[in-house]
Amino acid sequence: MVSHTIRTKPSAETDRDTHLERKAFKKEEVKVEIEDDRLLQIRGERIVEKEDKNDTWHRVERSRGKFMRRFRLPEDVKMDQVKASMENGVLTVTVPKEELKKHEVKTIEISG
Repeated sequence: MVSHTIRTKPSAETDRDTHLERKAFKKEEVKVEIEDDRLLQIRGERIVEKEDKNDTWHRVERSRGKFMRRFRLPEDVKMDQVKASMENGVLTVTVPKEELKKHEVKTIEISG
């Protein structure tokens, strides 16, 4: 069994970062995808084989671990700029969002 932690936090006014800590998984064992309907999917699978043997016996143990997490992304996300990186077992998915439009105030002259 593999422990994991998922945290979502804003890293700046324009980005949201999702951190997924998977200490037993390597970069090659994790896949990050975005489906058409703004669904971010993070999944991984790991198979570990341990072999012990000597002159009289031979033993092979296999363990397997899988996970999958899905997040619905908000409408203001720049889908083509989503990035992922992994460092020291921590996967960081950076989800840039569109800049908020400033509200413009227009003064209307009153005639008469």
